[in-house]
Amino acid sequence: MADIHHPAGPPARLSITQTTVDGTRVLAVAGALDADNVGTLRQALRSGEESASAVTVLDLGAVTFMDSSAINVLVAANRDATAAGGRLRMAALSGPVQRVVEIVGLDTIIPCYPTLAQALTT
Repeated sequence: MADIHHPAGPPARLSITQTTVDGTRVLAVAGALDADNVGTLRQALRSGEESASAVTVLDLGAVTFMDSSAINVLVAANRDATAAGGRLRMAALSGPVQRVVEIVGLDTIIPCYPTLAQALTT
């Protein structure tokens, strides 16, 4: 398990932990995703480009907020993964994040699953 970014501070701060489960890369994201820290998400998603043909699952269960800059990063990451023959999935979206994802239609572009386990087995 590699901790890509885990700052000290209140839980709203962004942290991203990367693991691999049965060959699938999982990025567990916690905190708020906004313009101030979306570069950390972009960097975490790009850190697996050497295995871009693999599946990457974003576990968003601990994300408390997501703004349009995060949506843009996810759209670009999905485009890049698809172009390289890979796939991006989102799992366990918190209520506020799920609402944003549905409003902007991101769930029609990137598959969303109620749980991490479902995202890993589909």
